Amino acid sequence: MLPALTDETRPFWTGGADGHLLIQHCTGCARWQHPPASSCSRCGDPVEAKPVSGRGTVFTFTVNEQQFPPDVPPPYVIAIVTLEEQDDLRLPTNLVDVEDAQLRCGLPVQVRFEPHGDVFVPVFGP
Repeated sequence: MLPALTDETRPFWTGGADGHLLIQHCTGCARWQHPPASSCSRCGDPVEAKPVSGRGTVFTFTVNEQQFPPDVPPPYVIAIVTLEEQDDLRLPTNLVDVEDAQLRCGLPVQVRFEPHGDVFVPVFGP
């Protein structure tokens, strides 16, 4: 199931078309925030979508062995990745192209995008 595109979420879900991971950045306190919202969750000032490096580290992960979505065969890795731009900037995602022996918290990863029409789902790989 693909996400609905709203004014707040559109940059995040479509930035991959240009190879950019777009994350909201506060124009006031200069904090990054995810998930997208209409204003800064810390100070309430306006936010704008800006590109980040796409580099991060695996904060935590699990290997899913159950068949939930019918079109996603298990096993697959669900992870939370901390982006290098800010210690508490974390994204839930999937890890791809990673061997079981490589899986560990702290694994350096880089964003990749899976295109689905107008939506480019950010996933991460080593």
